[in-house]
Amino acid sequence: MTDKQSPKAPIKVDLKKISAKNKKLSNAAKTLKSTFIGIDNVIDELIDTLRIWYLMPEVLTRPVVINLWGMTGVGKTDLIRRLVSALDFQDRFVEVELNNGDKTSWYNSVDSVLSNNALNDTEPKIILFDEIQRFNTLDEEGKPITNTKFSDFWELLSDGRLSRREREDIDFLLSEIIHSNREVKRRKNRGEEDIDNTVDIYESKQIKKILNLDKELHEIAQMPRTKLIELLYQAKEEKQVFEPINHSKSLIIICGNLDDAFSMANQTAESDVDADIFNAFTKKVTIVDVKEALSRRFKPEQVARFGNIHVIYRSLRREHFETLIHREVSRVIKSTQKNFGIRLSVSDAIHQIIYRNGVFPVQGVRPVFSTVNDVLENNVARFVYEALIKKVTRIELDYDEKAQALVATLKPHKGKKITLHRPYVGRLDKIRQQSKADVVANVSVHESGHAVMYGVFFNLAPLQLTSRVASSLVSGFTFPHDIHGTRQNIISQIMVYLAGGIAEDIIFGPNKASIGRLSDREEATKLALDYVRRYGFDDEFQSNYTLEYEYKMDLIVTDVDVEKMMTRLAGETHNILLQHISLLLALSSALAEKGELDGSEVSELATQHNLELITQKEGYLHLPAYAELLDEATQEDKLKR
Repeated sequence: MTDKQSPKAPIKVDLKKISAKNKKLSNAAKTLKSTFIGIDNVIDELIDTLRIWYLMPEVLTRPVVINLWGMTGVGKTDLIRRLVSALDFQDRFVEVELNNGDKTSWYNSVDSVLSNNALNDTEPKIILFDEIQRFNTLDEEGKPITNTKFSDFWELLSDGRLSRREREDIDFLLSEIIHSNREVKRRKNRGEEDIDNTVDIYESKQIKKILNLDKELHEIAQMPRTKLIELLYQAKEEKQVFEPINHSKSLIIICGNLDDAFSMANQTAESDVDADIFNAFTKKVTIVDVKEALSRRFKPEQVARFGNIHVIYRSLRREHFETLIHREVSRVIKSTQKNFGIRLSVSDAIHQIIYRNGVFPVQGVRPVFSTVNDVLENNVARFVYEALIKKVTRIELDYDEKAQALVATLKPHKGKKITLHRPYVGRLDKIRQQSKADVVANVSVHESGHAVMYGVFFNLAPLQLTSRVASSLVSGFTFPHDIHGTRQNIISQIMVYLAGGIAEDIIFGPNKASIGRLSDREEATKLALDYVRRYGFDDEFQSNYTLEYEYKMDLIVTDVDVEKMMTRLAGETHNILLQHISLLLALSSALAEKGELDGSEVSELATQHNLELITQKEGYLHLPAYAELLDEATQEDKLKR
């Protein structure tokens, strides 16, 4: 430190103030957890990462950048808005939606957005950048996208500083006000009276923006032009007005939907896959997956500027959706009592029909809200109307699955109860019911073929087996666990893929087998090609045949070997299914009747047909006992020596 330099004054810490703010932050966390279901871990992580910004922003040398990632509908934006409200930061908060289209309103920079919201200063603030995936700087081919709007976004993320306006901006405004002031003087010299020597609202806005005045627009508009000219000259002389604004005390929150990081959302009919299965898949998404997804949209140096604080939303579990439905039903019950004085009770069957028709695991909570309105609120209104006419103060609501109708029992204080029926079929139930029995039988045999072969090779019952779905794109599915890639497992997976179509050959005859095997054959062929060309598991072909350019090898020499391999495995699959024909038939019949079986049901049926299967929960990884095998090999080596 030189003689001219002086040590910075120590930061004064107000422990009482910090303690009060810490308590407020804890209360905010409790409020958020009571509002949002199933994201307690997200809330805890969010609160923890912004704690230093909220309690002691003066110690920060750059903004705190928090990234929130998840599938659509999980409530990222709503969470931040409610957090802002809980912290009483509404007047220091702004939302900015960036995208590459022309729909970015009249703003073309972050600076202009902050300025127009009176936030372009050094004080603590919260800036939410939403739907960031639409602001990609690389196209699908990885080529740069030219975009001049909001280029200072990256500047803000880099060091928290935004450049001030150009010198000519101040000079132009200054000359404009000086010219107006001279005109006022001329008019006064000519004897004109009642001449207004103040600026208009537009000029006031420009002055407030440039000088960062802590005054309302009407206060600036009432200031004499001479005073404003003095302030502008002073700002030019001090030159501080040209320096970048330091936003190091800001909390920057970036929200986005990275669907390719959550690719499991496109695997099957999303409304029919168990929510717990999707939850297990989303738990596997890590910061590495997020950064890989970002690297497909943004340049490497831009990905780095997002930082390392990435809060990842998981899809909700079944119990979370059930809790949400219970809460929404309770809301309707309370509203009915409050508004009409009618006590409403709702059966478990109503909860079930809402779940079946309202839960799309990859779409979050929004479909649930609309389904509660469709199933419950719209129909309750009709029954309430009848109850008011008949002067009844109690309604019991149920659903008759067989009759496919809502049943409302009106119970008066005296007299007989009144039963009202209203035909109703859930919107997804209606689609599921449109599946013809022959189609369901065909799909049930196909999926059961997969399940039997899966059980034989991996000793596991699949997570979920479905043959009746609410989708025109997917006929059914067998949901497996994660299988570690090994030489034997690849062979086994090929045979599992082939088993669906071959099961149809066995049960219906080759001429009646459907084309539902198409995607299975494609996946099986890919695995076989990788087995030979990529992994070198075929002893005849040890080179990598997937390299390109000067390393490219002749693929034709491997084609015959791959075809022979597929033919041999198809024959083995046929023989194994014949050995378990009774289980194949029993499983197919049960699946055709119910439309869906879980792992425990598949395991129970398998046991009855002399095949013991293990049921494992979502997230289980099937792999060899490598650690044990290593220990055994080590011990054997020691004995030899």
